[in-house]
Amino acid sequence: MLLLRCHLKRAPPQVLCRFCAVMGKLQSKLKHGTYKYSRPDGIIEDRIQSKAFQEYTPAHVDTVSVVAALNSDVCVSGGKDKTVVAYNWKTGNVVKRFRGHEREITKIACVHKSNQFFSASRDRMVMMWDLHGSSQPRQQFSGHAMVVTGLAVSPDSSQLCTGSRDNTLLLWDVGTGQCVERASVSRNLVTHLCWVPREPYILQTSEDKTIRLWDSRGLQVAHIFPTKQHIQTYCEVSEDGHKCISCSNGFGGEGCEATLWDLRQTRTRICEYKGHFQTVASGVFLPRALALMPVIATSSHDSKVKIWNQDTGACLFTLSLDGSGPLTSLAVGDTISLLCASFRRGIHLLRVDHSRGLELREVAAF
Repeated sequence: MLLLRCHLKRAPPQVLCRFCAVMGKLQSKLKHGTYKYSRPDGIIEDRIQSKAFQEYTPAHVDTVSVVAALNSDVCVSGGKDKTVVAYNWKTGNVVKRFRGHEREITKIACVHKSNQFFSASRDRMVMMWDLHGSSQPRQQFSGHAMVVTGLAVSPDSSQLCTGSRDNTLLLWDVGTGQCVERASVSRNLVTHLCWVPREPYILQTSEDKTIRLWDSRGLQVAHIFPTKQHIQTYCEVSEDGHKCISCSNGFGGEGCEATLWDLRQTRTRICEYKGHFQTVASGVFLPRALALMPVIATSSHDSKVKIWNQDTGACLFTLSLDGSGPLTSLAVGDTISLLCASFRRGIHLLRVDHSRGLELREVAAF
């Protein structure tokens, strides 16, 4: 800074005026929270400076691995502290803590229009909980030989499908806790499961770079989508069951994309969303009320959440959650809110802002 001042003192008046003008514009942009960022690939991005937000009571004391919305007020999360937490993100209070797992929580699946939910863990167990019931699990499901990495509930909540790094999928009767079907595919290290609404089909991503569609009636593979170039980390199905998103791992911009697929008869690739620089860990379809066009959101290990035009693949907005480390999970809270889990700063409450177009801002962290 001292060296810069010395050079400015010796600079011609026109250079000094130019410098002051540039600094004035930069200061104005920073004051209003936006600035241009030139990426290594030459693309110019609009970014948002972190503004003041509320610090709620923390939900966890360590990395948060997963977050899911139970209803429009309460989310359920889990992480390295081995605890499942129900949290009212509108009031900033813990509703209830559930303890029973012996290792890190890996997945959460909520029962639609219910107070019940499931948790999976590195302890190879799956547990069923009730928000208004005991702090002890209502049901336990034990059958995998390795960490449970996939969890999906049937639309009528009568069945549960679980997947693991042991290459197997298990189908359970929720009422009895009994395993009714088992399927195994070589090298099929499951990364995520998602049940297609109103259908008997289960979507699954894998470390073998494959996306499979399973028929729960006998637990058979119904379709295999074209193999991707990178490990598929996550999948999500649209509310109408017509489309799905898969996410890729990667580094330095290689891979690091989300892909939109048609789940109907053609079952073809529709669009790709490229712009993250590290593994894309999660993707969600955003409520149609948010924008004039259909939009999706993705979160990545590069600490960024991006909003995309679903049809064109154009990135509409990027929010950088600096200092949060890898972003691990993303969930839709309500029609204008997203919940984003992170390695270092717990769960972020993000809100869509239409005051200057379609923007995303952080309003709280817990």
